Amino acid sequence: MFKKLKASTKIFILYFTIQIIIALILYPLLPTLLNYPPDSINNYFQKSLEGLTYTNQYILIVTIIILVSSIVLITQLHKINKYILSLKKNPSFSIMKKLRHLCIFTPFLIYYLEILAPLTLIPIALISVKALPLTIIKICIVYVSSFTLCAIISLVFSQKEFKKILVQLHNEYPSLINNTEINKKYKFLSHSLKKNLLLQFLPLIIAILTFTSLIAYVQSTKESGNIYNQSYKLFLSSSFNGKKINNINDIKQILYSIQLLDDTHFYFIIKNDSSYICNNDSSLSDFFVKYTIEKSESHDNRTYDYFCIDNEGSLLKLETLDGNIYWVGIAFSTTNYDLLIFLFITLSLLLIVTFIILFYTISSLVKDINRVTNNLEKITKITSFSNQLPITSNDEIKDLVVAFNNVQTMTQMNIKQIHDNQDLLIERERLATLGQMIGGIAHNLKTPIMSISGATEGLIDLITEYNNSIEDPEVTFNDHHEIANDMTEWINKIRTHLSYMSDIISAVKGQAVSFSGTQIADFTIEELIKQVQILMKHELSNSLITLNISMNIDKKLILHGNINSLVQVINNMISNSIQAYEGTPNQNIDLIINKNEKDIIISVRDYGHGMSKEVKDKLFKEMITTKGKNGTGLGLFMSHSNIRAHFNGNITFESEINKGTTFNIIIPL
Repeated sequence: MFKKLKASTKIFILYFTIQIIIALILYPLLPTLLNYPPDSINNYFQKSLEGLTYTNQYILIVTIIILVSSIVLITQLHKINKYILSLKKNPSFSIMKKLRHLCIFTPFLIYYLEILAPLTLIPIALISVKALPLTIIKICIVYVSSFTLCAIISLVFSQKEFKKILVQLHNEYPSLINNTEINKKYKFLSHSLKKNLLLQFLPLIIAILTFTSLIAYVQSTKESGNIYNQSYKLFLSSSFNGKKINNINDIKQILYSIQLLDDTHFYFIIKNDSSYICNNDSSLSDFFVKYTIEKSESHDNRTYDYFCIDNEGSLLKLETLDGNIYWVGIAFSTTNYDLLIFLFITLSLLLIVTFIILFYTISSLVKDINRVTNNLEKITKITSFSNQLPITSNDEIKDLVVAFNNVQTMTQMNIKQIHDNQDLLIERERLATLGQMIGGIAHNLKTPIMSISGATEGLIDLITEYNNSIEDPEVTFNDHHEIANDMTEWINKIRTHLSYMSDIISAVKGQAVSFSGTQIADFTIEELIKQVQILMKHELSNSLITLNISMNIDKKLILHGNINSLVQVINNMISNSIQAYEGTPNQNIDLIINKNEKDIIISVRDYGHGMSKEVKDKLFKEMITTKGKNGTGLGLFMSHSNIRAHFNGNITFESEINKGTTFNIIIPL
């Protein structure tokens, strides 16, 4: 049933359940840990003194602590759910980044809150009910230690649920989850593995040591109290037994004759009207007086001071001959300062030693992990595959090192295979491009060659005619000029065709060279478009496609770079646009050139079928094609690489199903 619940609901139930369990465990332990006087809580006695019973106080404090952390948790979970809904409507890196930060840092936010809330709220609550300073300190120690334990348990279990959300998001949006930028808003919460482990283990150790020390101290005070109580009860009984007590003066005389076991102990006499007398002008708390009158008789003539105060008293109830009732006794403190100092020093030393050992152990663990991480980073940079890591342990780190060494070996083999396959793909793409280019050359050169051939025949006829007319007396000077003009006309036609052929050969030569090297030079927009038109003329006319060129820019604007690479990229996009029409004739492709303050934007737009979401998500990230067996997907992949490498530019695209696709080549000025 729990597994079917929504992730945010699971997390809230988890936090709430852990807090309730810790609160239920702590409820009966607190009076024992704090050494509350017997029969002093959850009754009229306590309520008349403090206005609230122990249960009321406990529920109030715990409710406030749980309420504060629950409000923050619900707020964070609400944000997570909101971003998940937004992500489903509009997948984006910014939403995914916020989601990931919330999932990673929310457990730590609640962790800090669960530790700080008791530390802040409990003193305020206790001061409001006029609790004594020592009471506040002891209760704070117990509550903070308990809720620190609660915070650690919540952190460990909740992180598992938050990670499940991230895993689910990774499966649904794999292309978005890999954004690694850190949001500045959450940097104060970001931790290294070392800090995370210290944050989880150190407070746990402090809580355990504090509880242990407190239990040891409480047992010590109880033992001291029992020893003093038994001694003084014996003294009081033997001193007052069988003696006639007329009035309070007789009580004082007998009481003050009893030997005190410590200079800090003192005598007290409490009358039934709550007035009292102490031998050294000491004062008794209202709690001490009230407990003595109302509770001491049912607790073997033993009285106590306020909650958490280690002061007690042994007494006898006496009635004088003048009719007054008195409680006569000796008050003593069970506080063992030597033990407190010893516990404090021991606890401090244990914490220091534990911290050093824990820090060293965690540092060693992190160092082993970093060793693998650093070498993995070297693999990603493909610098060396010979850094086999040494095995230095026989645990999970050893398994990690062995796995890394295996990955390194397999990666080396795979990269070699990828390089071989990549070379083969590039060679195939090169041959396909050359084949397409040769087809265009053949068609483009056929017409001018035939025209030159016709002009040659015309020149031959004119030469024959001129040769026959040399000795003909009827041929005038005007006739010679007409023949010369005709020959000049044919020669001009040949020159035009030869110039056109020269342009074709230059363009093709540049493209052929661009396969093997780079030529950086200045060129104009006009030269760029001219080469594109020459090389694409055959493919466009053969497909019955019209290329509409729109230049919203100065044609003489000079660019610096490899013109052949840029021509190849534009031609590749025009070819893709032609193929997007799937053989449908009489279509249009727009080649638009614009300029803004920073960039030149060359756009190639078609009105074909458009691209699916799957293709758009993978475009430029891997070699993907929509042409089936007829395509490799290498063209656009290489085009994107060329623009970034040769022009420090970028290629973007927009596509809608059944509306077409636009590729934008962005070149910085």
